[in-house]
Amino acid sequence: MSLCDKCVSGVRHEGTPEGKVIELDGVKVYFAKPTGDYPKDKAILFLPDVFGIELINARLLADDFAKNGFQVYAIDYFGGDNLAPDALNPSAKFDLMGWLSKHGQDVTRPIIDKVINALKSQGITQFAATGYCFGGRYVFDLAFDKAIKVAAVSHPSLLQVPQDLHKFKETGLPLLINSCEVDQMFPITAQAEADTILGGGSKSSALYKREYFKGCTHGFAVRGDLSIPDVKAGKEGSFKATVEFFFKHL
Repeated sequence: MSLCDKCVSGVRHEGTPEGKVIELDGVKVYFAKPTGDYPKDKAILFLPDVFGIELINARLLADDFAKNGFQVYAIDYFGGDNLAPDALNPSAKFDLMGWLSKHGQDVTRPIIDKVINALKSQGITQFAATGYCFGGRYVFDLAFDKAIKVAAVSHPSLLQVPQDLHKFKETGLPLLINSCEVDQMFPITAQAEADTILGGGSKSSALYKREYFKGCTHGFAVRGDLSIPDVKAGKEGSFKATVEFFFKHL
């Protein structure tokens, strides 16, 4: 299990989060709620990157999904041990692999399951999941267990290609992949394999869609430098694609 330097690089975005931090069965969650009417039986599970729900970028994205009519639950599956936002500083020094070893699937997945079960007890029956970098792994795992109805990942990490792609196809669930030009964790070769396995050789089919954003690198959808036109277009385009995909399939 490994990550790349782009998994811990990027910029902090500006804005004022509008949601609130709550607890569900002892798990801290950033909850973003639509201001108008919304389906009470549907929810988005927001699975963040290694910076967790403390990085303002994640909260602002969750808020944006809520503004489109979805209730959103961004899960702190690191138990407060996410990488600090200061780790985005190029001069920051930390043991990334040592940190990662403490947050394997045996630790993080039960936390996600606790949140899902708590939400089910509140009457939510249909879930979409959107995962960024580290969180992309868990979107796939939730799909494998049929815990969600629709899946979206942006620059996913920790996937086994092509094994996970074949396994995802067997689920019969809809999947959106937001991919980019430079991505060590999900490179062009993996993107092509996804198209072959899930799209029948195409970037789009009934249950599969892959967006591709030129001029972008791993992390663009959540930590991209919005002063760069291509990156700004990629961040906004991946969000728009995810919203539209959820409208269609959730």
